[in-house]
Amino acid sequence: MSRTKRDIIPYLFLVIPVLIYIIWVIAPMFYTFYLSLTNWNGLTTPEFIGFKNYTRLFNDKVFYISLINNLKWLGVFITVPVALGLGLAMMLNTAIPGEKFFKMTFYMPMVLAMVVSGLIWGWMYHPKGGLINTVIVSTGLIAKGPGWLSDRDIVLWSIIIVAIWRQVGYVMVLYLAGLKSINPQLLEAATVDGATGWQVFWRIILPLLTPVTVIVLVISVIDSLRAFDLVSVMTRGGPANASSVLANFMYIESFNNYKMGYGAAIAVILFLISLSFIALYLWRVMQDEMEY
Repeated sequence: MSRTKRDIIPYLFLVIPVLIYIIWVIAPMFYTFYLSLTNWNGLTTPEFIGFKNYTRLFNDKVFYISLINNLKWLGVFITVPVALGLGLAMMLNTAIPGEKFFKMTFYMPMVLAMVVSGLIWGWMYHPKGGLINTVIVSTGLIAKGPGWLSDRDIVLWSIIIVAIWRQVGYVMVLYLAGLKSINPQLLEAATVDGATGWQVFWRIILPLLTPVTVIVLVISVIDSLRAFDLVSVMTRGGPANASSVLANFMYIESFNNYKMGYGAAIAVILFLISLSFIALYLWRVMQDEMEY
């Protein structure tokens, strides 16, 4: 076999995966952008209207409510689950009784489907017979529990709590993997030199966990931006759009109101926001590669 053929063969194995990627990922992206420039109800022929969907979108009050809710979700998701997951990982990285049981227990919510998690917490949040209000009322502090999913001021935070409950175990597992890769001799040497536990954490463990932290933050950002399942199952964006997020807003406009072009415009905006964070992550990875 000639050298030219040997050089070509590895690329031939990439033909089918690349074609699949183009057909199922790249083509739908461009088609979605095209649809965002049309007025289409999903049944008739799309009518090209230029950037009118975007003009309408940037003047839509619900869009800004959904965007702000996504940003709130994002702010909480890159702080609370990360801190809790890291704390649990540090605790379970030591030899404690029932270590495997605790790991399984904290990771269990991540195994459940989003829909199942939403239904379980929906029952727990029920204003009359729900577990949470039953416990609160039984303490005698208040006569009536709050409407967790009907009060506009707390509905979004109630759903975010469920998302945190699921996310903490996943973050914990990622940090546990990172902690296992740290050379114990480094920690022992620091302790021998007189470093306190807090100093060891801040100056050795946390810097060495930077690659894991970057991955955790990127995953948390993407998960917060594509939040849909819990909102759809628990409130469908209500009451009065108080818990609406971009993905749910896109779904309602596209499949409930049959405004496919408008929904596609929302999808493009959501994609561009996600792409900016992905680009930041890739830039960080390339910077690390250049350092080595």
